[in-house]
Amino acid sequence: MSRPKSKMMIIVSTFVAFYLFAMVFPFFWIFITSFKTSGEIFGDGAFRVIAKDPTLQNYITILFEKGILTAIKNSFIVATTTTIYIVAVATLAAYAISRFEFKGKNLLLGLILAVSMFPQMIVVGPVYNLFLKLGLTNTYAVVLPYSTITLPMAVWILVTHFNHIPLALEESAKIDGAGPLKTLLRIVFPLAAPGVFTTAIIVFIAAWNEFLLTITLNSNQEYHTVPLAISFLRTQFEILWGEVAAATTIVTIPTLIMVLFFQKQIVSGLTSGGVKE
Repeated sequence: MSRPKSKMMIIVSTFVAFYLFAMVFPFFWIFITSFKTSGEIFGDGAFRVIAKDPTLQNYITILFEKGILTAIKNSFIVATTTTIYIVAVATLAAYAISRFEFKGKNLLLGLILAVSMFPQMIVVGPVYNLFLKLGLTNTYAVVLPYSTITLPMAVWILVTHFNHIPLALEESAKIDGAGPLKTLLRIVFPLAAPGVFTTAIIVFIAAWNEFLLTITLNSNQEYHTVPLAISFLRTQFEILWGEVAAATTIVTIPTLIMVLFFQKQIVSGLTSGGVKE
């Protein structure tokens, strides 16, 4: 390897290492903070990497006194339900947009993209009034307005993957007597599985982290999700940073495990629609 290339590799490797450090450091600092007492977090040991007197009290308080497990259960129910119905609706919508020719097709795609750009504050007011009249506040029905932040994104991702599947396969299925729905379920859906799987993961994470709609529609603590539960870890005069760090560590574990376990499928889904054959 020539010297210029060697220097370039060193520069690139240094940049990548610095970038990875910058990305990982906040999570690392949150993790070590979760083992510190309030005195160490704000005192002379605030910048100490290893706590002088490490404690598990923050985790004990979070798990047995602050109800974080209930919030995790609520988040899991909401995120899972949202993922199932959004993927189902987005699959049908994306398939229709990808395969059928109709007037206003490009306009429809533009409207879907425009909806995804709406600020949530514009949507929250009307949704709250509607839920209040229907008596759906403080329920798991909060999954319904989650479609405003997840459905447009899911449709766009799946349209890309459906466009990547050769039409010849569907034409063969049509010759064999298969209808559009059967072709979708038996031929197209299995081939688009990486994209569908990636969409499901992205929708799940978006629903897991959603805050504004939930805090507006579910004021009852019984239905608080993880972001809300963490936001209420405070007193009148201070934020309980030790408990916030412990709760953040706990609730990050499910999504972290999911992403690490399915990372190959996620990468495959993100890249499979990028090359046209």
